[in-house]
Amino acid sequence: MTGSKTIEVEMRGPLSSSQLSILVSHLKTNGEFVERKERVLIDYSTLLPEQDLKNRKVDIRLRNTNKVSEIIIKTGNWGGSDVRREYSIKSDAPFDTMVQAYMLLGYTKGVLCIRNIDVYNYAGIEIAVVEVPDHSYFFEAEIETDDEDNVEEAQAKLKKVLTALDLRAHSDSEYFDYIEQLNKEANIIFDTAKESETYFADNYGI
Repeated sequence: MTGSKTIEVEMRGPLSSSQLSILVSHLKTNGEFVERKERVLIDYSTLLPEQDLKNRKVDIRLRNTNKVSEIIIKTGNWGGSDVRREYSIKSDAPFDTMVQAYMLLGYTKGVLCIRNIDVYNYAGIEIAVVEVPDHSYFFEAEIETDDEDNVEEAQAKLKKVLTALDLRAHSDSEYFDYIEQLNKEANIIFDTAKESETYFADNYGI
């Protein structure tokens, strides 16, 4: 089991079909492809009574990326642009075991999301092209740092590069509207108590 924590300076925004094609072509030519991530995640925070979509301060998740499971806790405000500290603990335990353990801790219901993510390095920034299967695409542009003094510099760099790429980050309200749309049209409510203890092994092979 391994763990890490870092400060994520991140901006997210929509990608139309034409923007998607142009961005991917540009990143392939001028950037460096890093990896493709096939991800299954459960967002528990959205369904917690003490939290809500727009004002959450703690983001509690389980996720599996390319068959590697993680406990993910993020702290700080979130939105179209945000600065959050992420705590990540990777485990070789089956994802179902982690889901059952979370249920014992009181986290029974969550929002189940499937994402396919192509990650590129470009101009010192990690840019991810994210597919919500059978629904839509969006981008995430991120700089990681361990020093809070570097946050403003990172934000300025992100804005400059996104402007040069003719991309626009969501405003917070736009981002929350998009998340609400995904929750209605693409994501599903997962209730551990109502599913088998081998749900993720049976359905996703994790």
